[in-house]
Amino acid sequence: MKIQPFKVEEWMNTYETQARYNIAETCVDSVSLEELFQLTNTNETLFWQNFRKKRLTYGDIEGALEFRQGVYNLYHTLKAENVVPTHGAAGANHHVFYSLIEPGDEVISIMPTYQQLYSIPESLGAKVKILNLAADNGYHVELPALKKLVTEHTRMICINNPNNPTGALLTMEELTGIVEIARKVDAWVLCDEVYRHLTQTDDWCPSIADLYEKGISVSSMSKVFSLAGLRLGWIATRDMNAIRSFLSHRDYNLVSCGMFDEAIAGIALSSAENILKRNCQIVRTNLAILDQWVNAQPHVSYVKPEAGTTALVYYDLDIPSRTFCEEMFHRTGAFVTPGECFELEHCMRIGYACDADTLRAGLAAVDDYIMLKEKEIKV
Repeated sequence: MKIQPFKVEEWMNTYETQARYNIAETCVDSVSLEELFQLTNTNETLFWQNFRKKRLTYGDIEGALEFRQGVYNLYHTLKAENVVPTHGAAGANHHVFYSLIEPGDEVISIMPTYQQLYSIPESLGAKVKILNLAADNGYHVELPALKKLVTEHTRMICINNPNNPTGALLTMEELTGIVEIARKVDAWVLCDEVYRHLTQTDDWCPSIADLYEKGISVSSMSKVFSLAGLRLGWIATRDMNAIRSFLSHRDYNLVSCGMFDEAIAGIALSSAENILKRNCQIVRTNLAILDQWVNAQPHVSYVKPEAGTTALVYYDLDIPSRTFCEEMFHRTGAFVTPGECFELEHCMRIGYACDADTLRAGLAAVDDYIMLKEKEIKV
């Protein structure tokens, strides 16, 4: 199977561990097990006493009940049987396409978004149509444009909410509009919701799985719950035909997830409100820092994110984004993601959910690099 290089992941793999100021990271500032036990009021001694006695079998093939219960509590209409554990959200997205999409199927994906949502179905032989999101519309899905792309052959519509890299958050009206369009042709709507709940207000963030009987929600413990090291995600949907397909295909490439991973995730989800309170405070505080910087830096601009952990920031220097980001990394230690990874130019994705000191230092380093380039251009 041929597939396009995964640009954003290759970029992260190359530079992430060497970064002095990592403001490319998209997870909310990660926690240790010690911090997690404190946040969830877990008796650490009792947990280890119990877990170390467990035999390390394959565990619950369809997922530990405590974990699946924790997941379905993040939705309004789901039960444990509507949740399929996976190896991260990346594994979940791949598994959805692998289970449901066949050569010749018509798939519609937005852009910019996480590359999986268009490159994987393309690699499976699907006919992929792209709906480009526009800055002047806040990177929201334009329903009339989507409606024009959909045909009776459309098998799946792929969206990302909140959006990566822009931070756009679809409204309830927009989501229900997408559902109405999909329902008319009996298409699935796959929504990558890995940043769901990381909002700038306390309003409930709706899920496609609650709004549509063929809505498929994908998420993980990585971004919202600061536990990327678990490599644990899920697929959630009320479509039991899709669930049966996921479980059948899962026997070929997954079997089960790790017992330890699911146990830790179960603890985190049992006190999800505590972690969400911590992490929403981080993204709200840090977005204010980023917004102040953008407004003060004359060479950059953006559409202010509405949710999530990332911002798409444009610069006015005539330098390709990969060159800009590589040179800045080597000269200052500031690590961001080039717009090229999202099929865009003269922009960079900044992840603002790290600790505040790293964010401030990273943005100061970006300032230093821009000042250096200004001087070089003038000379």
